[in-house]
Amino acid sequence: MNCSRLPSAQKLILLVCFMVVFVCQIINPSTSLAQSGPAVNATTFHYDAQRTGWNSNETLLTPSNVSGPNFGPLWSSSMLDSVTIGSTSYPPHLYATLLYVDNVQITVGPCAGGQFSVVFAATTNNFVYAINAFDVAGPPAVSAGTILWSTSLGIPTDFGLDGGVAVGILGTPVIDLNAVSPILYVTADAITNTARDWKVFALDLGSGNILPGWPLTINNRTLAPLNQNGPAVFQSTSAMSQRGALNLSPDGSLLYVPFGAYGDGGAGWMVSVDTVTPQLASAFSGAPSEVAFANGGMWGSGGPAVDPAGIVYDTTGNSPDGSQNAPGVWGESLLAWAWQTPLQLIGTYTPWNYCQMDHADTDLGGSTPVVIPDLDPSTTSTPHLVAFGSKQGNAYLVDRDNLPGRSDQRPQCSADPSSDPSLLPPDLQSYYDGLPGPLNVFGPYSEDCTQGDYARMRTTPAYFQSNDGTNYIFVSGATKQSPCSIVPVSPGLARLQIVTSPGQTAYLSIDATDSVLNLFSPGPPVITSSGSDNAIVWVLDANVYRSASLVGSNVPHPVLYAFDASTMQLLWNSTAAELNVGGKYNHAVIAHGLVFVGTDRIQAFGLASTTGAPKGRKQPPSEPHRAEPTYLGLLK
Repeated sequence: MNCSRLPSAQKLILLVCFMVVFVCQIINPSTSLAQSGPAVNATTFHYDAQRTGWNSNETLLTPSNVSGPNFGPLWSSSMLDSVTIGSTSYPPHLYATLLYVDNVQITVGPCAGGQFSVVFAATTNNFVYAINAFDVAGPPAVSAGTILWSTSLGIPTDFGLDGGVAVGILGTPVIDLNAVSPILYVTADAITNTARDWKVFALDLGSGNILPGWPLTINNRTLAPLNQNGPAVFQSTSAMSQRGALNLSPDGSLLYVPFGAYGDGGAGWMVSVDTVTPQLASAFSGAPSEVAFANGGMWGSGGPAVDPAGIVYDTTGNSPDGSQNAPGVWGESLLAWAWQTPLQLIGTYTPWNYCQMDHADTDLGGSTPVVIPDLDPSTTSTPHLVAFGSKQGNAYLVDRDNLPGRSDQRPQCSADPSSDPSLLPPDLQSYYDGLPGPLNVFGPYSEDCTQGDYARMRTTPAYFQSNDGTNYIFVSGATKQSPCSIVPVSPGLARLQIVTSPGQTAYLSIDATDSVLNLFSPGPPVITSSGSDNAIVWVLDANVYRSASLVGSNVPHPVLYAFDASTMQLLWNSTAAELNVGGKYNHAVIAHGLVFVGTDRIQAFGLASTTGAPKGRKQPPSEPHRAEPTYLGLLK
């Protein structure tokens, strides 16, 4: 039963369905609510506002049963909506990560009045969907994968992203479950009333209806008077990309929307939106720039992280070569803003080699931050941490209480890695000619070949704490065959320990790596466990180079991997036939034994008890088809 799109010829059946649903809600309510285990909600990218990427309430999936014969594909929704622009039909792609909510009351369509566990999807074709996650026995019976409602936000742009993908919704939405009526916020490059702009929408979670006062238009006219680091030009939609995930302040009163640029389209921006009024509240440009050069773009798919105090953290991409410490130029930096408006910097961090990074297009902003949950202050002098990486393959750990940078300009350029102001490992590193410096995880280390398909890391770290209290982050990336090779080799997944000692600053150390992954464009890892037991790391790889097209019959299909978090051994991976082509740099969402992946539809994996269930696979596909790089140069 499709609860959102019954044919018009079935009006009588539609009426009967409404009556049945109404009666059933009174007598014996139908529900697809997941009954096993504690509540799970993934309301934003990487599950939560801190971007931890850890679902510690997964009681069904274990390393033993995921590696066994009964784990595999369970169901798939129908293909989501295509759109036709001019004479060209654009199939859907999901660059935005799926969201999930345990308990949603649907208020429209034949399923109105029912409570469902719901997967939310937003596509490049500007559609947002609520999709039933679990079978409902009824009456009426509603199968998993059924569309409960869908909403179109306008015509997307035929920009030709990644070989011919329409540009509608790219960034992951965010859901506010604490609102009087739960709300989903989403941005879209949409043509409405002939005007093309980035717009931010608020949708009622139960119906998909656009709420009064929305959408709000984001363009140069609306942002110019709000910019706290100007003057700067917010370039046209053909230049600006809203790829980063959205996030909310702790009280839900402010929505954070990051912007980067396609290629070298212009300065990056952080925009805050007053969700109560509603109106645009404040803006901060990555640099005071009136020209279309890359300058502090905030384009990483993870978007900003928000700590429990409401402080907002995001990383930025490169700024023009030679800009050095010009006032207000914030490329290659971690930026922190207080949650109150306006967006004023309260702290920064910039790597020692940012000038070299600017020269080589080695964006720090390729890897967005995770706010580490507070550590026991008796174990370290730095209990409040934030971690992130870069296209160079480095991993960085910074003390949130003592962000080392100024708030007006970057420091002087340096060639000495030991001068880096992050929390450095004490070891002397051969890749720094015997000096200490930030930890290089995915190498070989290079100051030159780190852009495009040479990049090592564009993902957000995931946090995990073991039973003995040891703190870890997991990072995914693409180790290269040689410093200036694009060919990936293992490892593609690493477990980093946050090393602590009483009275001493924390630092990162490589604790373990995989030995089989050759990843091309991996999304960020996510972790499932029951408490700290039975931990599994999940990584979704687009299986193509960053520059490769996602359009056409010969595009390789993505691969989903599951690893034992303790042994770092591969448990399972999908085959080429099991996932459709989707987007890049997103991740699976796991809840109550089901692993949801967004491609051009919603696809679910889990445990099957019937005979003939899909067999587990313990090695990667032997000869996956790989796309040759085409160097489209559209996204960073």
